[in-house]
Amino acid sequence: MKNDIAKLKNIIDNSDNIVFFGGAGVSTESGISDFRSVDGLYNQKYIFPPEEILSHSFFTSNPEEYYRFHHEKLQIGDAKPNAAHLKLAELESKGKVKAIITQNIDGLHQAAGSKNVIELHGSLLRAYCSRCGKQHPNELINTGTGVPRCTCGGVVRPDIVFYEEALDQDVISSAVHYIRNADVLIIGGTSLVVYPAAALINYYRGNKLVLINRDRTNQDDYADLVIRDKIGEVFSQI
Repeated sequence: MKNDIAKLKNIIDNSDNIVFFGGAGVSTESGISDFRSVDGLYNQKYIFPPEEILSHSFFTSNPEEYYRFHHEKLQIGDAKPNAAHLKLAELESKGKVKAIITQNIDGLHQAAGSKNVIELHGSLLRAYCSRCGKQHPNELINTGTGVPRCTCGGVVRPDIVFYEEALDQDVISSAVHYIRNADVLIIGGTSLVVYPAAALINYYRGNKLVLINRDRTNQDDYADLVIRDKIGEVFSQI
């Protein structure tokens, strides 16, 4: 492990064009549950499976049950950035990290101080009316109980990408731009099974691909460095 950390530090020290691509594992060390691990949200039991609850059609037809799930399981609460978020923000401030591309919706990269964060799946820290589009403070959806409504009577929704919804094309284009032009691509805390997000890494053209994840991924054989550990613990040693 020490040799791998030394290799990673050397890669970072010798590059000023790093892009980070991260998933749920980046935030689990901050106390936020992931979705697909043994104790993740997708392996807990509800009246409806989480995949269904987090779909556009379910939100539209059953907002009461959606918000029951939202208030119980999607709250960020007092979660704070961990060593991975903080180190990435530090590296960005030094001009080394050019972009952070995240599948997470918790806003912890921004809380750590990162500026150029590309949120593939949106954010729980933004909300808008599903009828008229009016923007609302995130507290309306993240506190209290019941279904939050706009003054027009529409249901207020989180600004996240539900299942059955397409990723924003401008967001995708920005992510592709940074990945395609990166000298170093560091992938961390993701199983790389969520598409189309996971397919974006195929645009990388460099030869310094780093994978940091507790479990094996389908890209391990193509990486120049693989570290199987918690990303916060790895970044705390850099």
